[in-house]
Amino acid sequence: MTFTKRLAISALALASVFALSACTDSGAGSPTSAPVASAPEFAAGTTMAKLADAGSITIGTKFDQPLFGLKGPDGTPVGFDVEIGKLIAGKLGISADNIKWVETVSANREPFIQNGQVDMVVATYTINDKRKEVVDFAGPYYQAGQDLLVLAGNPDKITGPKDLAGKKVCTVSGSTSEKNIAAYTTDIIATDTYSNCLGPLRSGEVAAVTTDNVILAGLADQNAGQFEVVDKPFTEEPYGIGLMKDDTEFRTFINDTLEEAYADGSWAAAWESTAGKVLETPTPPAVNRY
Repeated sequence: MTFTKRLAISALALASVFALSACTDSGAGSPTSAPVASAPEFAAGTTMAKLADAGSITIGTKFDQPLFGLKGPDGTPVGFDVEIGKLIAGKLGISADNIKWVETVSANREPFIQNGQVDMVVATYTINDKRKEVVDFAGPYYQAGQDLLVLAGNPDKITGPKDLAGKKVCTVSGSTSEKNIAAYTTDIIATDTYSNCLGPLRSGEVAAVTTDNVILAGLADQNAGQFEVVDKPFTEEPYGIGLMKDDTEFRTFINDTLEEAYADGSWAAAWESTAGKVLETPTPPAVNRY
């Protein structure tokens, strides 16, 4: 797959996309209007019934990741993860303006789910076995891969993680990226958000920033002409929707919703109105009903 479709689009143009999307519908800053089910019925006692009866849902997402979860001009996040959250809320009969968005960084996703601070997390959240010990996952709804962001022109000629020996790299604490890159270098600067890695990269304090390729593409696009993605993914990162451990009914419901969105085109529409402004539309991954 061609990784970037229009990476040369200016940061101003991308900002305009988000600003225009924030003015559309009551979807609290969203570029699309997810259909909302009318009076859906669910088995008593299920999470679906509780949320539908309440008429609201709390969703954790990133606020600093262009294309997937970026805080918009009105304070509400926009991006592909946000659209996925709204598709699920809509199936519960919950409109976008009745979603409470909670900023969720990599290090607090599991605690937020376990403590009931959020009903689910849609936040570039890689499914892995260690996380599945404490939370459940629906999906995946997107397949990413870890890559490297370097200065424009790639002055250090970095072609992959093996070139990072003896060099500093920046990533986010608690992320799978931090764990993966430790196999190649121990000289790691870990922060709470990927945007905080851009300053050290600009100054030369680090040689690269590492996380999933789509996140890096958004950061490069937002800072046009400053950075580039090496575009040689070295892992597979299936993005899932995190929810309370052993809530099988809710996980099944979300998986059903994703598969319906694949089939009826709403997943593709969500992509094309957000990340699809910069990236090619991929084939959605098969849902894993573990």
